[in-house]
Amino acid sequence: MPRELLLQVSPEIASNENLLKDYLSKQIKVSPNEIQHISILKRSIDARQKAVKFNLKVAIYLVGEPFQENKILIPDYKNVSNAQEIIIVGAGPAGLFAALQLIELGLKPIIIERGKDVKGRRRDLKAINVDHIVDEDSNYCFGEGGAGTYSDGKLYTRSKKRGDVTRILELFVAFGASHDILVDAHPHIGTNKLPQIIQDIREKIIEMGGKVLFETRLTDIIVKNNEVQGIVTKNGDTILANKIILATGHSARDIFELLDKKQIFIEAKAFALGVRAEHPQSLIDSIQYSCDYRGEHLPPSPYSIVKQVGGRGMYSFCMCPGGVIAPCATSPGEVVTNGWSPSKRDQATANSGIVIELKLEDFKPFAKFGALAGMEFQKSIEQKAWYLAGATQKVPAQKMVDFTQNKVSYNIPKTSYVPGTTSVEMGQVFPGFLTQILREGFVEFGKSMRGFLTNEAILHAPESRTSSPVRIPRDSETLEHVHIKGLYPCGEGAGYAGGIISAAIDGEKCALKIGEILKR
Repeated sequence: MPRELLLQVSPEIASNENLLKDYLSKQIKVSPNEIQHISILKRSIDARQKAVKFNLKVAIYLVGEPFQENKILIPDYKNVSNAQEIIIVGAGPAGLFAALQLIELGLKPIIIERGKDVKGRRRDLKAINVDHIVDEDSNYCFGEGGAGTYSDGKLYTRSKKRGDVTRILELFVAFGASHDILVDAHPHIGTNKLPQIIQDIREKIIEMGGKVLFETRLTDIIVKNNEVQGIVTKNGDTILANKIILATGHSARDIFELLDKKQIFIEAKAFALGVRAEHPQSLIDSIQYSCDYRGEHLPPSPYSIVKQVGGRGMYSFCMCPGGVIAPCATSPGEVVTNGWSPSKRDQATANSGIVIELKLEDFKPFAKFGALAGMEFQKSIEQKAWYLAGATQKVPAQKMVDFTQNKVSYNIPKTSYVPGTTSVEMGQVFPGFLTQILREGFVEFGKSMRGFLTNEAILHAPESRTSSPVRIPRDSETLEHVHIKGLYPCGEGAGYAGGIISAAIDGEKCALKIGEILKR
C-alpha cells in the first residue's frame, strides 16, 4: 500500500521531482532509490506568510509496491439513435453534460443551440473585438460551450453539496483536460484549450446517436394543458418532445421575455454588478507573495477579497491572473465586460470583477416590467455605458484612485480590453448608491491589500453578467417547472448554478431526474 503524506514545501521542491523525492525520502527515512513513484493527490498554495509554501498531499510508492497509472477513460456509452428523444435548449456545460448523462441512461438528446460551433464562434469574437460588431446569436456568451468556453474555463466551485464535482472533473479529463484539474485547489483549463474539449464532447454525443443543431434559436415552447409538447425554432421548424431541459444561460433575455409573455411563471432574482479592475500582474504578485519578483516556481497570483460596505457585500469575482478583459455584449447598443486567462496565465495583466450584491428593492424603478425588473435594471446600465463610451464596443474606464476621488482620468493607458476604452467618470454609469459603495469599497480593499488601491489599476464598466437576473422556479423533487410538466429549468440561466462545474452538475441532475421519471 502506498504511504500518504500531507506536507508543506517550498515552491522549488514542489516543482522539481528529484528535489521532492529527496525531501520525501528523509521524511519516511528511506533511500531516494527506494521510491518508485510519487503521485500528487492535492496541491494548493499558502501565501499567508512571507515565505510562500505549497501544501501537498502525496502518495509514495516504494520499489516492489504495485503501481499502475490511473488513466481516466470516456465512459462506454451505448448508441441511442432509436431511443426516446429529449430536447435540450442550450449547448453550454449544463446542456452538454445533461446530454452525456441522458446517453448514459439510454435516452437520445437533441441539443438546439442558437450560436455556432466553437470554431465558427471565433470569427464573431474577432468581429466584436476588432470591428465592434455584435452578433446576437454568436458571441462570448452564446455558442457551443456557453459563456465559459471563451471566458476562461475556471472549474473551481463551492457547490460541493450540489453533486459529484469529481465526476465532472474526471469527465473533462477523459475528454482531454490536464490531469492537474483533479489535483489543484483552483482548477483551470484555459480558454485556449477548452474549445477542443467541448468539440470532442459534441462529437461523442453525435457518435452515440444524439443530435446537435447549431444556429437554431428557440422562439416558442409548445404547451398544452400545462404540459410541454415540443418547441418551435426561428426558422419555423417544430421539434416534438414531452421532456425539455431549458439550459439557455444567464444572458438569454429573449427566453425570459418568451416565458413572461406566455405567462410561464418566472421571478426576479438578485445578482451582483460592478466593474472589472485590471492591475499589472507583477503588482498583484508582489502584494500576494510579499516579494519583488515571484520567480519561476510560483504561478501568477490570484486574489480573493470580500468586504461589507454600506450593508452590502462587495467582492472580487471571476479573478483572472495573467489574463485579459473581453467584450461580452449580446446585443448591439450595450457594452459588457468579463475576463479570461489562457492555460499558462502568461499575460502581463491580472483582472477581476469587483461587484456589489444587489437587492430586489434596487429594481423598484423598473417595477412595471414585473419579473423582468432586474433584467431591465441590468440593461439600463449596459446601454448607458455604451452611450457614454462613444456608442461602440469601447467601454467606460477610469483609474482606480481617480474614481475614489471623483476625478476624471486623463491619459488612460492601453489595457488588455481590445476594443479600447473611453475616459468616463464612473459615477455617470451607475446609480448613486452603487457609485458610493464602490468608492468606499475600493478604499477598504486598499487597506486589506496594500498596493491594490492605485492608479496603475484601470476600472472598466460594467461587469454586469455575474448571474441570471431571473429565476425560473422548479419543484424541488421533480425538478420540473412548478406549473409546467416536462419543462426542466436548468443551470445558470434558470438560477440554479454559478459556473461551469455547478452548471454541469445541474445538467446531470435534470437528466437523471428525467431518467428516473421515465422508469416509473
